[in-house]
Amino acid sequence: MKSDSPVPACLENLTACDCLELYQTRQVSPVEVVDDCLRRIEASNPQLNAFCFVDHQGAKSAAKSSEARWFKGEPLGVLDGIPATIKDLTLTRGWPTRRGSLSGSAEGPWLDDAPVTARIREAGAVILGKTTTPEFGWKGVTDSPLCGITRNPWNPDLTPGGSSGGAGVAAALNLGFLHQGSDGGGSIRIPASFTGTFGFKPTFGIVPQWPASAMTTLSHLGPMTRTVADAILMMNVIARKDARDGYAGPAYPGIEVDPPKNLRGLRIGYSRDLGYVKVAHDIQKVTDKATDQLRALGAEVIEVNPGFANPVETFATFWFAGAARIVSRMDKKQRQLLDPGFLEGAERGLAITLAEFQEAEAVRFELSALMAKFHEDFDLLVTPTMPVAPFPVGRNVPEESFEGWVDWTPFTYPFNLTQQPAASLPSGLDDQGLPVGLQLIGARYCDTTVLTAAFAIESRLGHLSLQTDRFTVVEVSE
Repeated sequence: MKSDSPVPACLENLTACDCLELYQTRQVSPVEVVDDCLRRIEASNPQLNAFCFVDHQGAKSAAKSSEARWFKGEPLGVLDGIPATIKDLTLTRGWPTRRGSLSGSAEGPWLDDAPVTARIREAGAVILGKTTTPEFGWKGVTDSPLCGITRNPWNPDLTPGGSSGGAGVAAALNLGFLHQGSDGGGSIRIPASFTGTFGFKPTFGIVPQWPASAMTTLSHLGPMTRTVADAILMMNVIARKDARDGYAGPAYPGIEVDPPKNLRGLRIGYSRDLGYVKVAHDIQKVTDKATDQLRALGAEVIEVNPGFANPVETFATFWFAGAARIVSRMDKKQRQLLDPGFLEGAERGLAITLAEFQEAEAVRFELSALMAKFHEDFDLLVTPTMPVAPFPVGRNVPEESFEGWVDWTPFTYPFNLTQQPAASLPSGLDDQGLPVGLQLIGARYCDTTVLTAAFAIESRLGHLSLQTDRFTVVEVSE
């Protein structure tokens, strides 16, 4: 399946959009691309642990079928032959979904694809395997009793964040081009920030979910990629309605993979700290510089305080209640196999009263109303994604002054409570040479505004990549 045109020297530097063009012109085959991804997974996974399951035989077979379709000029769909991954919280037909836990068996039958898996498969993507998660996705780093510790390719002694940490590592190293993450309190945006990649949490209900998350209306599914264009490509596929999701929102309009030349007419509120967050000085410096690029693109940028108090207790009520729901279905033997931190959170959840839960619902309603009012004046809210840098693996907090994982992720979880679309994209490197993320938040159902703005900003900031054989940094600017 090759033409006389030269094949790119480094398949690992391709994007999904690149591949589709190269497949069409027969310069590269899906077999070559998938084989290259599988080779690099085998080389990196013993150290970094991004994958808990890889289907070598199935991926190779799917790549050969894709190659034959491209040879005939009859691709199955818009992702035909593109290597992709699924997080191990999401059902995949024929593969175990263990959710990072020893409490459940790997025995099948595994008969169903979740909607997001089904849409990716129907579009012709080659699903390589499942990426790692902490147990039931309960925290902002990625380690679990089932799979052990997942490490950051920028420095393997550090965490890549979580709970979609495996997907973040896979995106950073281009181990596949399209990676499904889930985000109940920052679980797409935290690892996107820590690994120097792009992650997008759509408005709740835009990407269908089934079975429903134990965290119910906090949980969003979305893409994690190296580039905004690839995330847009993936969103156009996965944001299609599925009758199994009773919370489905309005139809997603889709957008063209074509970056805008400017952001003129956009009014952006920039909050350095939401009024209550302590941000590391070097991260703040990088974020300030990134917002200058928004102004250079023609947007009106105004420093603001959106005007809400830290909703950590409200978020914790929903989070612990969700953990309690999971554990309440387990017997004593299963509970003994759980991550102690997850079990502790579940026990706190079991003690929550109905009155306390209803009060949390009321506070959440008010916060959502406040942000809806904010977006009458501003198209976007911009913040740092994370106030701290990646920290050593094997711990849940960067230092003892933090009680739990939500204490060091204060920029992310408020916008799960409000169900708004939010993205994290790389904005530069901190003083340690580690990635810094910039968070863009839009009004509910204004997903295309967030993605379009991210696309424009990426064209000015460039992107970050890694020289994977030595895990050394290569910063790429455009």
